[in-house]
Amino acid sequence: MSATPYIKLSDLSARIQQAIASAFAGQSYWVVADVTNYSFYQQRGYHYFDLVEKQDHAGDIIAKVAAVAWGTGANKIKDFERITGQLFKNGINVLVKVAVNYHQVYGLQITLLDIDANFTIGLLEQQKQEILNRLLAENPDFITRVGDRYLTRNNQLPLKPVLQQIAVVTSSNSAGYQDFIHTLHNNRFGYRFVVDNYFTVVQGEVNAEQVQQRFIDIFNSGKPYDAVVLIRGGGAQTDFLIFDTYRLGRTVARFPIPVITGIGHQKNETIVDMMAHTPTKTPTKAAEYIIAHNKAFEDGMVAMQQLILIRSQQLFSAHFQALSAIHTRIVNTSRDMLSTQKDVLAYYNQRMINTAREVLSNRQRALIGLSGQLLSRPQILVANKRNELSNQVANIRSFSRNYFQHKRMGIEHHDTVFKLVSPANILKRGFALVYHKGHITTNAVNIEPGSDISILLSDTALNATVTAKNKRNGTAGPDI
Repeated sequence: MSATPYIKLSDLSARIQQAIASAFAGQSYWVVADVTNYSFYQQRGYHYFDLVEKQDHAGDIIAKVAAVAWGTGANKIKDFERITGQLFKNGINVLVKVAVNYHQVYGLQITLLDIDANFTIGLLEQQKQEILNRLLAENPDFITRVGDRYLTRNNQLPLKPVLQQIAVVTSSNSAGYQDFIHTLHNNRFGYRFVVDNYFTVVQGEVNAEQVQQRFIDIFNSGKPYDAVVLIRGGGAQTDFLIFDTYRLGRTVARFPIPVITGIGHQKNETIVDMMAHTPTKTPTKAAEYIIAHNKAFEDGMVAMQQLILIRSQQLFSAHFQALSAIHTRIVNTSRDMLSTQKDVLAYYNQRMINTAREVLSNRQRALIGLSGQLLSRPQILVANKRNELSNQVANIRSFSRNYFQHKRMGIEHHDTVFKLVSPANILKRGFALVYHKGHITTNAVNIEPGSDISILLSDTALNATVTAKNKRNGTAGPDI
């Protein structure tokens, strides 16, 4: 048997344990490290992993210690995941509070006591800001920043008045996709949509290229899509890192069709949200936005319809007032013309009677004067005077006939004019008369909204109720 002095391994381990306990008893340290070799035993709630430190550029490991978390430490990890939305897993850089201990069987270990969620959130935000700065620096043609907002080629595109033909980029088994389709197709307004699905994996940074390819497929399809909707359901923050990649941010920013996002992240805004035309919080919100956009267009059309109706009523009212004024002038002018022509006719009638009497009287005196001559030269004189008398009678008849014919033509002309401007003919030409309280009205002074009126057309009488009254200045036409 060897004479070399020795001790048992358990004794050495006990000494190491005592030395470490003496050096680190009651002490804790905040340490920055990366997580590797992570495993979780759910039944017992134990977390096992290694904390490593790597060189900044080479990536070589320069320090590595086994770590464990249970009890309070496990609860702190659970709080960390809830606050940050970041799963505790391999590859993440964390700031943890640890205690050093040594176990005779398991060796040197550090126990996780706490984890700083703000440190990890800051790292993620820093990475996000670096990508945004790169997007601005490398793509000035279609990405600029104004204040806190990013202006991109995509979010400056005008939306069509109605969004109906839609391309959807999402996962085929996404609950968010089902919510989007249900909300879109079961809208209470009865709108119909044509939806083309471009399914892909929408989580994990490594799948950004697949999502980009779906956008390329949409562009190459040649279909006139009104909008592209990028959606997914909720999840941990790491599930959304795909939407904070340079590749997808650039793709969405320069895409020639408006992109609407409904990624399902309630806390933060992803880079894709910032680059897209319209970001919404959830797939359901994206569907509701599209429906509301179309409803706004419909409301505008209904308002325009009401405006056209009101303007039409105003136009009709103005023209009706003008027509009433013309009708009044025609009636008054016709009465004046009839009265004037009647006086002229009476004057000429009386003049004709007086002239005839004067002519007859003169002829009578001439006949009396000639009677003496007739006695002396009965046959010659009688024959001559008879001829003269016949000529005079013929002249009187011809003058009377021409005179009466001329006056009759004048009367017929005025009669024709009166018939043309009569209310019956005016109605046949498309005009109408308005009766209020049984009387024709030429203005709307006594007509108020709610008043009952009757509208007389050429072959129909209409009963109506006034719904609006708009005051007009003048009668030249409507003020539209």
